[in-house]
Amino acid sequence: MSKINVDTLDKQSGSTVTVGGPGTNVILGTTGQTVTLGCGATQSGFGRTGTVDWQTGSIKSSTFTAANGEGYFANTSGGAFVMNLPAGSAGAIVSVVDYTNTFQTNNLTITPNGSEKIGGVATSAILSTEGQSVTLVYIDGTEGWKNVQDSTSNVTGNPFIIATGGAITTCGNFKIHTFNSSATFTVSAAAICSANNAVAYTVIAGGGGGGGDHGGGGGAGGFREGTTAPVVPYTASPLVAPAGITVTAQGYPITVGAGGAAGAAQGPSSPNAPQGSKGVTGANSIFSSITSAGGGGGAKEPTDPSPGPNDGQGLAGGSGGGGSYTSSGKPLAGKAGVGNTPPVSPAQGTNGGQGPIGSGSPVNSSSGGGGATVAGTATNPTGAGGAGGAGATTSISGSPTARAGGGGGGGGSGQPAGAGGSGGGGAGGAGATGTSGTANTGGGGGGAYPDPQAGGAGGSGVVILRYRFQ
Repeated sequence: MSKINVDTLDKQSGSTVTVGGPGTNVILGTTGQTVTLGCGATQSGFGRTGTVDWQTGSIKSSTFTAANGEGYFANTSGGAFVMNLPAGSAGAIVSVVDYTNTFQTNNLTITPNGSEKIGGVATSAILSTEGQSVTLVYIDGTEGWKNVQDSTSNVTGNPFIIATGGAITTCGNFKIHTFNSSATFTVSAAAICSANNAVAYTVIAGGGGGGGDHGGGGGAGGFREGTTAPVVPYTASPLVAPAGITVTAQGYPITVGAGGAAGAAQGPSSPNAPQGSKGVTGANSIFSSITSAGGGGGAKEPTDPSPGPNDGQGLAGGSGGGGSYTSSGKPLAGKAGVGNTPPVSPAQGTNGGQGPIGSGSPVNSSSGGGGATVAGTATNPTGAGGAGGAGATTSISGSPTARAGGGGGGGGSGQPAGAGGSGGGGAGGAGATGTSGTANTGGGGGGAYPDPQAGGAGGSGVVILRYRFQ
């Protein structure tokens, strides 16, 4: 084999140097050597096998016409626009990628040249997937431009949150984490698109216990909800705040408040409560910066022979506890417990029902505890116990569910007790103990009637988180 060694090969005139000819196999370089184009030189077809030259110095943000052999970064954060394809020739290749992960909001439209086709159809193609990238190769007049690669940006980062904790379910494109007890919501990876780091939440505290012995119903645990795009597509409660929580890659301790203990019954077995005791206020539930207050405990029967100034008054909380009957002349006696304590906006709950003034049949019954959206009902003039207030309904977990109902008040002599409010509120007792609030609803416990009966315990709270995962 002949060998020619030269330092430079340069044509004396013109612009073309031809190496080889028809039927000639030309090899440039050998193992261990590098073949380099000179500074400033351009190439066409040289070494290309289905690849493009990426135009990193020119990010596209408005309508433009692509060139054969080039790849583009398209920034649609400022609005949708069009990429026009060049005239097709066999082997022509064009690529484009979502530079700002905004194709799902502001689409990129790819338009063929003249009557040429994309995937066998003479029409434009629309890229509408976040992080999408495509590579188009022109085949022939039948198929036109054919997509040979279609992917999202999963190699550069996570387009969505990756997290663990609680009981995890899915609803369409969303994951729901339900915490029925205290644990940790661990975000192992945040989304590369900041909007996808938004987490909708429902945080419900433990309900208040119902009062013992002529007791008022316990108030529901505080109900707080927040959501924002892109987590909006579900029916939220009337109490929803127009903002969720934006998370980062870290652990978020979740506190699920316990329900308040039931008010004690009258009798020697309760030496510290000779005529029963008020229900205990429920415990707070917490997620990130959101704290929901425990529901207020229901009132107890006034102390004989002279009622104290607070006898018969429900306790304050997320929703207030219901009042019991009392004698006149005591400014606080029989008053409803105040809801939305401490105050937040939107309000996390309502007041309990007002207790009756006076003693003896038919006014020795008690009022209902407040619910998330409706205040507890005052004692019926006939002596029937007041109903617990209604809770709030949200579809954050995928189906409409009511939670945070108030407990019903104990019934008077020969009269029915108050019903528990929708959303887990326990019914009051009529010749029986009060019914406990339903677990993981934040429902208030029902008040008791008569001596010696105890109230119902408040239901434990719950924390529910929702975010987009695909």
